[in-house]
Amino acid sequence: MSKDTIKSELETVLNSMKRQQLNAGPASAQLRKDRLQRSLKLIRDNHKALVNAMNEDFGHRSAYQTTIADLATSCGLLQHAIDNLDSWMQAEQTTAPDPEMRTEIQFQPLGVIGVISPWNFPINLAFGPLAGIFAAGNTAMLKPSELTPKTSELLAELVGRYFSYDELTVVLGDADVGQAFSGLPFDHLVFTGSTAVGKHVMRAAAENLVPVTLELGGKSPVMVAKQADLTKAVERTLTIKTFNSGQICLSPDYVLLHEDQRQAFKDLSIDFMARTFPTIQKNPDYTAIINERHYQRLVNLLEDARQKGAEVVNLGAENEPAYEANSRKIAPHLVLGATDDMAIMQEEIFGPLLPIRLYQEESDAVHYINAHPRPLAAYYFNEDTAAQERFAQQTTSGALVINDVMTHVSIDELPFGGVGPSGMGAYHGIHGFRQFSHAKPVVTQSEQGTSNLRLRAPYADKMADLEAFFNS
Repeated sequence: MSKDTIKSELETVLNSMKRQQLNAGPASAQLRKDRLQRSLKLIRDNHKALVNAMNEDFGHRSAYQTTIADLATSCGLLQHAIDNLDSWMQAEQTTAPDPEMRTEIQFQPLGVIGVISPWNFPINLAFGPLAGIFAAGNTAMLKPSELTPKTSELLAELVGRYFSYDELTVVLGDADVGQAFSGLPFDHLVFTGSTAVGKHVMRAAAENLVPVTLELGGKSPVMVAKQADLTKAVERTLTIKTFNSGQICLSPDYVLLHEDQRQAFKDLSIDFMARTFPTIQKNPDYTAIINERHYQRLVNLLEDARQKGAEVVNLGAENEPAYEANSRKIAPHLVLGATDDMAIMQEEIFGPLLPIRLYQEESDAVHYINAHPRPLAAYYFNEDTAAQERFAQQTTSGALVINDVMTHVSIDELPFGGVGPSGMGAYHGIHGFRQFSHAKPVVTQSEQGTSNLRLRAPYADKMADLEAFFNS
């Protein structure tokens, strides 16, 4: 099928959905809750099938990781929207310039929203945005990743069971379909993925002046102060670096560590991994890399760092291979003494490899963060509250977590999104509701129409009042 044919067919679907929504009128609170509840029911009723599909797509994926991060978290976001929808929908009253005038901000559905979701959390990063989209009264078209075909096909089947086509439509296909999808005249477009692809999505959306929400990731740093609790920093950083084998947009991408702590960080990491993942290859808790291409890319990053002088530390079991092509499982590795000429410091890793860049002065580490593109998140370990505030003020990131890693993403009341190269726009909770709503100012003029009268000719007397104002 040609690209033009693909785009034409997608436009037909979108135009039909737009007509249906206009004919139906604004979605009531009851209908919005019903869509959210059906989303919740879809996940709950089919959670085992979804776990199995993701396991097949990954080659092996920890059932616990899928259940907690993809399914339970999505359910939490949907339930939070159901519980708070009535208050979110209330118009926001504002102070009017005339006591008899009424002014307010009403939150109006945008229309039909496009969602391009990625492979690493195929349910969470589809239904996370959909929680805000449905709460705001919109309908949606969803393009899931072709890298998780079993999950995407199952999702398309389930959506067809729980939703009518004009409420939620799933579009399956490869990169050509994704390219056509991003060029459709949606009322808003949500994309989660790499910065490189995000640029193409934004360029395509611009042809129709479609506003975008982009969640792009990047290299999220972990800054460990010299006086920090090093055990805490190691354990909490590696907990997330090994979750989903580091295939998370918010995964810690590199550590900034004082040079005096190098050996201690290494020793603590070896000890922690021996306790949490005593084996890798046969361990059901340890997830495989999504496909052969990404597996080989990660192996190449390790070899490049080793050749350029880094100390590469395998944190896996001594009696197992560091990585295995058949299983596509790569043991966690530290890359000590990482430098900017290494490829591992030049791209988002998306795997269980953790470069350690050493610093002498904390100010040098802060400068290093600020000299690079603004990350989706920054993580800072230090018990000193004054230092915490200083770091917060001196750095800019989509989010900041102090003395932990990635905690913010599971707190529904907080916005989730990036800044600059790591993305634009945010959702989750009320922030998603407002992101996918039009905040429409509504003014009801007073009986006297005072603010209107000041613009009515003749102007001579009114001009005298203005002169008095400027001369006062």
